[in-house]
Amino acid sequence: MITFFDTVLDFLSNGLVRATGWQVVAFTLIATHITIAAVTIYLHRCQAHRALDLHAIPSHFFRFWLWLTTGMVTKQWAAIHRKHHAKCETEEDPHSPVTRGIKKVLLEGAELYRAESKNAETMEKYGHGTPDDWIENNLYSKYSWQGVALMLIVDVLLFGVIGLSVWAVQMLWIPITAAGIINGIGHYWGYRNYECSDAATNVFPWGIIIGGEELHNNHHTFGTSAKLSSKWYEFDIGWMYIRILETFKLAKVKKIAPAPKFDREKLVADFETLQSVIANRYDVMAKYAQSLKRAWRDELGTLVDKAKLESGFLKRSKKLLQREPSKLAAPQQQVLTELFAHSKALQTMHEMRLELAAIWERSHSSREQLLQQLQDWCARAEASGIKALQDFSLRLRSYS
Repeated sequence: MITFFDTVLDFLSNGLVRATGWQVVAFTLIATHITIAAVTIYLHRCQAHRALDLHAIPSHFFRFWLWLTTGMVTKQWAAIHRKHHAKCETEEDPHSPVTRGIKKVLLEGAELYRAESKNAETMEKYGHGTPDDWIENNLYSKYSWQGVALMLIVDVLLFGVIGLSVWAVQMLWIPITAAGIINGIGHYWGYRNYECSDAATNVFPWGIIIGGEELHNNHHTFGTSAKLSSKWYEFDIGWMYIRILETFKLAKVKKIAPAPKFDREKLVADFETLQSVIANRYDVMAKYAQSLKRAWRDELGTLVDKAKLESGFLKRSKKLLQREPSKLAAPQQQVLTELFAHSKALQTMHEMRLELAAIWERSHSSREQLLQQLQDWCARAEASGIKALQDFSLRLRSYS
């Protein structure tokens, strides 16, 4: 005879769906992935950066799902992230490992988020344009913790006692992946396609686990782009989902990073070249960094055989040569000064880099003046006798 106690025990062991272990794992992975998709598509690209518009159907679904699985309020998330971009790597950055230390951000990222969410000035200054409708004010924002409590009840009803573990994973997923890995490791370790003004890095070239957010250097370079992948070998699964939504008229992409075009027959830089160079300045400087590497290889034999420079110094100076010059401290600049004493070619490459970057920073100059400066830069580069610089100049004036 089956007693009430047996029924309760069976429910606690198996839940309503009587799922196998693998089915529980599958549900957990799918549920957490949907949460990641909601964060990257809705909170990040749509709300914080306005890179796309979402139809009401996916927009309301994402808001409801995030209420269930994270308890995060849209206005708070968007405001904190916008402040992160505005104050990146400074003392005012809510979660920079550069100023707060990698351990602090990696292990206590969620606590940093919660602390900043209570900053009324941040909410007022950076929280504009986020949902302000009845359901936001009377449910999602007002009762943020009740959503995750409801998710706990659902998980236990579905899977029994093991539902507690499913819920725990769901609650830890965003604090670990977004608040910890992206905000921490994404500004500490990885590779960089572009020398943007902060320390953002691409953690992995295949943005799958964290919805494409792994491509963090790309994002900080082109903050308002709905697409985070840049190179041919990079994959942004969040962008794939956006394209699917767009196919069904559920999303509209507003902006993606510019893709440079070239006219190899062009002999002289013109206004079209100038406009393209300024629009694609991050691509320009990334290619210049590659030219610097080539010039370094061409000079390495001289630096080792004639200048007799030590390998430790060479390794350090090579790394500094690739860095954004404005980020170098006085001791680092001194290292490069010593290097340039032994290589006129590398000194020229470094100085020409500074001059090139100054072209798109001269807001007071007319288009005619900027074009003249670009043409003069190309002429001097091609007359420099430095093969890497000459080849780069030929590529530069073909931007179209």
